[in-house]
Parts: sequence; structure tokens; C-alpha cells
Amino acid sequence: MVIESLELKDFRNYEYLKMDFSPSTNILFGKNGQGKTNILESIYLSATTRSHRGSKDREMIRFTCDEAHVLSHVKKNLSSVKLDIHLRNKASKGVAINHVPVRRASDLFGVFSCIVFSPEDLSIVKSGPKERRRFIDRELSQIDKVYLSDLSNYNKALNHRNRLLKEIYFEPSLRDTLDVWDEQLVTYGSRVIDSREKFILELNKLVESIYFHISGGRENVKIYYNKNTEIGSFKDSLSSLKERDFSLRTTHVGPHRDDISFMSGNMNMRKYGSQGQQRTCAVVLKLAQIELVKKKLNEKPVLLLDDVLSELDRDRQNFLMDYIKDVQTIITTTGIDDFVKDRLKIDNIYEIKEGKIV
Repeated sequence: MVIESLELKDFRNYEYLKMDFSPSTNILFGKNGQGKTNILESIYLSATTRSHRGSKDREMIRFTCDEAHVLSHVKKNLSSVKLDIHLRNKASKGVAINHVPVRRASDLFGVFSCIVFSPEDLSIVKSGPKERRRFIDRELSQIDKVYLSDLSNYNKALNHRNRLLKEIYFEPSLRDTLDVWDEQLVTYGSRVIDSREKFILELNKLVESIYFHISGGRENVKIYYNKNTEIGSFKDSLSSLKERDFSLRTTHVGPHRDDISFMSGNMNMRKYGSQGQQRTCAVVLKLAQIELVKKKLNEKPVLLLDDVLSELDRDRQNFLMDYIKDVQTIITTTGIDDFVKDRLKIDNIYEIKEGKIV
């Protein structure tokens, strides 16, 4: 699986851009703030219909414009697929595959997969639980179409329930209507928990093996799924904390409060691991994701490295570069580092300046 070309119109700081990619290594270089990451964002948008930065659609439309287009050509199993994302300021986005409109993001499942690795990802071990949940949701949605649907339905039910809790605070007679959303929350939330549990189990096998190798056999690491509630007790837990939910006007039970932890023996990496160990965990997570996509979709994902090499020491750079030689990689950097030139066969080099290729 590779992205062959990309065309942007009024996306972020790009009035118009058209570029081709090599199936191996592509370098985008330039000073900060020139638009390198925007290109990676548009590629990730093509694969998932979402921004890897968590941006809203209107934030990706060029200033003073009402709409933006992202057009990409992807090669998959020797056939080409055209993906068209149409962002609108005052309407929902449009998505088309080979000129045929699709209604749901899940319709893109398996068409194009990419993994993004940014400096923010390096702090996933020590950051807050929200970032780790986002990691799970982002990666699991690319390999499990059912999970993407269940998560969407769960979030809709959760938002409805939280809105109702705020209304009940001012109008107590609405209390009886909460049961409808409780039922949906438990139904879809249980599916989310089950999928996450299976995902962590599969990911763990890869993480343990890769981390053991990268540390030279000196350390091992394991991921633990810290569930907010068990599936069997979800309904009872929701009921037992209902008065607290009424009082604080928010939902306290469910997978939206899950977390994961990284353990090396009895040591919690988040609390006691060195920065090097924490960053190694982050690198290993990305490598494990690549292997999981290969296994689940029988395709190699496109890897987007957003100025991450400069954040890693030489050993971790070496390990990462050796591991990704067989996948299409698009790397952003502020300069053409000698290390990159020495370590990789680079096919395309683009200099980006003020939203243009110079």
C-alpha cells in the first residue's frame, strides 16, 4: 500500500499543491511553520477522514476560504484508488472513493492505512490518560471496522447522556428518560471494552518482543489495560453512581475513563521510567502498530514521521530506520541530516517554504 500522489486546494496554508511520492523514502524539509506537517495531516485525513492533531474540519480550511479539497491517489494490490475529501465551513465533509460518495468513515476501512509518529507521541507514556485512549482509538479504528462503529455509537450515547444530566440539574422531572441512554451506553461500551481488551493482548505480544530486542535483552515491558469498569458490572456501576452523575452533571463510569499502563517488571514506566525508557516504549508502540496492520489487513501501512528523528538519540534512530526499510515513509525535518542521508535511500526530497514546494 502506497500513496502515489497528493493534491491540495485551500487546505491549511496551501492555496494549491500537487506532489508525487516515491514508494520508499520521501523527505519534506524546511523551517518550522512552513507547512510540512500540514501535508502529513492531509494524508492522514485521506486515510481516516480525521486530523491526527484532533483539529476540526473548519480549522483545516485555508483562512478566508469556505471549503478545501484533499485528493490522493493510492496504490493497493496493483490497483489505483482515488480518494477525495471535501471540507466545508458550513456543512459536513464529503468523502468519495473513485468518484463514488460514501456516507460513513467506516466505508474507507481497509482502503488506505497510515501510521503517524510525531514528537507528541514520544510522551504518550508520561502524558495523561486522554492521550493514551486517543492512541488506542486512533490505531484500533484502522484495523477493526466494527470497533470504529461501536466507538462512534458509544460517544454519541455518552454525549446525549451528559447533555441530559445537565438538563436534569435544572429540570428533575427528566430523570426517567436517562434509562434510554444508559442502555445504549452499556451496549456499545461493552463492545468497546471487549475490542480494546483483545487489541491490547495482541499488541502486547509484539511490544514485548520488539522491546526485548531493542534493549538488547536487558529489559522487558508489558502493557496493562486499566479498565474503568468490567463488562459484567458496567450496568450496576452506572446505576450505583447515578446520584453522583446527577450532582456533577457528567458520566463517571465507562470506557471513556479507561487507561493503559506500561510496566517493566514491577516498575511503572510512567512514574519511574527514565526519559530514554519512556521514549523507547513510544518507538516500540509504533513499530508494533506497523506489524499489527500488516497482520490484520495483509498490507504495509504508510508511515508518516513528523520531525521525530531529531527527538531520538542515535541508537533509537538506528533501530527505527532499520525496522521501516520495507514500508513507504514520508519524513518531515528541519534539515537534511547527514544521518538520514547515510542511513536511507532517499528517492524524493522536497523543500517546503510558505506553503509551496521550492
